[in-house]
Amino acid sequence: MQINAAIQLLPLKTNEDRYSVVDKAIELINKSGLNYKVCPFETVVEGSPELVYKLIQQIQTEILKNGCDELILNIKIHAANRDLSFQEKLEKY
Repeated sequence: MQINAAIQLLPLKTNEDRYSVVDKAIELINKSGLNYKVCPFETVVEGSPELVYKLIQQIQTEILKNGCDELILNIKIHAANRDLSFQEKLEKY
C-alpha cells in the first residue's frame, strides 16, 4: 500500500539560516528515493508506510544532530485501502 505524507519542518533553535536547515531536510527526502514534490509550506512524499515513516524519523534525527537544537515537524498522512498517488489528486488540474 502506498501512502502520501506532507512534511513541514519548522526549525526553532538553530545557529544556521532556517532555510539551509530546510534544504538539508529536502536533501534527505531526495536521497530517500521516494517520489516527492516541494511546495511553499511543506514537501509531500509518496511511498510505502515503512519507508515514509523511516524518512520522517531520519529527518528528525539528522536535523537535530546537525545544526538545529529544536524543531517542529508537522506531518499529515493520507492512507487508504489502496495505493495513493499525486497524479490521482492532481489530474483534474
